[in-house]
Amino acid sequence: MVKLKRREMLGGLGAVALSSLAAPSWAQASKAAPAAKGKPVARLAQKLRLVIPANPGGGWDQTGRALGASLVAAGVVDDIEYENKGGKGGTIGLAYYAEKYSNDPNTLLMGGMVMVGAVALQKPAVDMTRIQPVARLTSDYLVVVVAADSPIRTISDLAARMRASPKDVPVAGGSAGGVDHMFAGVFARGSRSKPEDLVYLPFAGGAEVVQAVLTGKAVAGVSGYSEFSEQLSSGKLRAIGVSSKRPVFGIPSIREQGVDVDMANWRGVFTGQGVSAARQAEMVEAVKQATSHESWLKVLKQNRWEASWLSGSNFNSFIDFDMTTARVMVHLLKLKA
Repeated sequence: MVKLKRREMLGGLGAVALSSLAAPSWAQASKAAPAAKGKPVARLAQKLRLVIPANPGGGWDQTGRALGASLVAAGVVDDIEYENKGGKGGTIGLAYYAEKYSNDPNTLLMGGMVMVGAVALQKPAVDMTRIQPVARLTSDYLVVVVAADSPIRTISDLAARMRASPKDVPVAGGSAGGVDHMFAGVFARGSRSKPEDLVYLPFAGGAEVVQAVLTGKAVAGVSGYSEFSEQLSSGKLRAIGVSSKRPVFGIPSIREQGVDVDMANWRGVFTGQGVSAARQAEMVEAVKQATSHESWLKVLKQNRWEASWLSGSNFNSFIDFDMTTARVMVHLLKLKA
């Protein structure tokens, strides 16, 4: 990966983190993969395996299965096999993939900001230097929800509760150290509460986050819109804010409600450390064609994900920046595994 100068990186991030705690790399402009017009289909393999380092049903699982379906629809593979290995923000799946499939030219790994944050927090023996980036696929804003019958009506209400008694306001989200956890810490600080007093309840999947909020175990939940969409539509949950600069999904932004923070999640696909550069380039082309296919574009619209294509050296630099950002945020917010 491309290495950035540490002094320049930490100096810039320190200023950003201390003022707004919103890392700029999480909110880079999104764009779709460039269309491969007039090019023949880049056939990758008859059968491809996709390791998803999360339990079924969550954002990584949804993204991975959507990518697999689009790879088949685009004609670059005939069949996809999925393996779910959830836990600890994707670091269990990462270690499993690195040990078993590092040299496999027909096995891909899903990853993203959640994994970056988990590696920064947990400092596992197997980190992201053991995999190679293929492409960033999507960006996804975070939604804060409460139960439909909650007395909390707005972000201002939630911020006030946190200031008054943060230990009585447990927040549910994804795995420890992931983007949900970091955002909860950023939100606590933006609410003028102490991040170290945050009670964060980590879960391996979106379904568990929903259940924690509905049963009252958590006062609020944080995740991507797609993981809450069913319960929002049915009226069981109520969205009170979204982590964008402006309203999206018909939900008011957190920033416009007086808490000066915003953040975006991202998801991407990776290959093994031992896979050749030529094969990695073939994977990039195959994924590019899949994400230009109408089946992928339909899923983006359905799940309200933003296309966020990035590959090559730019993606390497982006990940290096995010890793440094995540380490700084873990330190400043005093997050604990």
